[in-house]
Amino acid sequence: MDRIYLINSWPFLLRHLRLTIQSLQGTALKVFDSEQSVCPQRAVRMNGAFSPAVFPHQRSGNAARSLTSLTQHPNLWASLHSSFSWLLKACGSRLTEKLLEGAPTEDTLVLIERQTEQEEEMIVWDGAEGGGSNPQPSQSDSMQGTDFQCDDGRQEDLPGPKFKSLRHLRQVLGASDFRQLAWHVLMGNQVIWRSADPGLIQSAFNVLKDLLPVGCVRAISYSPQYEEAYRCNFLGLSPDVVIPVHVSSSEFSVLVDVLNAERGCVNPVDDYILSLYHLNISSPNNQPVDKGPTLLNKIEVALSNENLSVEVVSLCLLCLKEEWMNKVKVLFKFSKVDGRGKEDTQKILALLGATGPGEEDNVRLLKFWMTGLSKTYKSHLMTAVRVGERTLSQ
Repeated sequence: MDRIYLINSWPFLLRHLRLTIQSLQGTALKVFDSEQSVCPQRAVRMNGAFSPAVFPHQRSGNAARSLTSLTQHPNLWASLHSSFSWLLKACGSRLTEKLLEGAPTEDTLVLIERQTEQEEEMIVWDGAEGGGSNPQPSQSDSMQGTDFQCDDGRQEDLPGPKFKSLRHLRQVLGASDFRQLAWHVLMGNQVIWRSADPGLIQSAFNVLKDLLPVGCVRAISYSPQYEEAYRCNFLGLSPDVVIPVHVSSSEFSVLVDVLNAERGCVNPVDDYILSLYHLNISSPNNQPVDKGPTLLNKIEVALSNENLSVEVVSLCLLCLKEEWMNKVKVLFKFSKVDGRGKEDTQKILALLGATGPGEEDNVRLLKFWMTGLSKTYKSHLMTAVRVGERTLSQ
């Protein structure tokens, strides 16, 4: 990069260095002309006797004149230093590197859309208050708007132990229970945590959300009553809330009860959370350990590799989500927009690497993640299809 930078800066450097040299030469020439008018050196040299024996003595007595003497500039070195300093500064500021980013990710588009919707709602509420009426949103609506994407900053204000990362959650739950919980998260089932510690629940949701695209996350961090699955797929409840029978017996939900740990019990992992609580996971759908979507297997490989730091694992999860979101876009284009049949859809699934072991879970994951696509992307596809149909008809 330095070599490319110097090559691109060479014309600029050469032009200004040449100007500095020409300025010094012009000043020295003026001094020379003034000295020649007073005492011409050519006549002195022509009239003086020259011999090989005298030449070394003459040269030793007339040392080369300094640059300051040639230009008669008392502040020459300070002037040159200022000139070179300006040249380096100007050369450094004239060329700057720009990071060329591609199209925004689906998570970015969804966050922008949510921010726009919130701003529009605020404008509507401000207009309603200005008109004399003061309607208040219902409790369920306000809770539905409590997305834990915005709760990361407030998590530190809540006391008590917290989950630090997915790896930490996996260590506390154990590999088998974590895989079962992660499977429900990836499939879009409702994940219910019941505990008297809101901070612990919120920290669990904050690490589990890394498994999903932003558009697939609907969370109510802590509620005094049960909320239906269509309102949220992450639900935190107080310990005295009773789960409805149709939910507790449904295979599309998983319940994590955080119970107080008994004194004197031996913890397999030396962890502060396990010294206080015992986590019990229950679900009618007990997913076999050897089955599951391909994405879950890759996530577990990254989490179980102790040579990878937490930061590296986070970047790995981000790359895996982007990879599968690209597959979701392709499947959405072929199945929903183009209206391809089952045979063509099966070919696309094979091309995307979603067939084979865990095919059923892979397809279910892709269909759930379609709900997380941004409205901007969907409208862009529909517009492109209409333009293409209009062009063909003409």
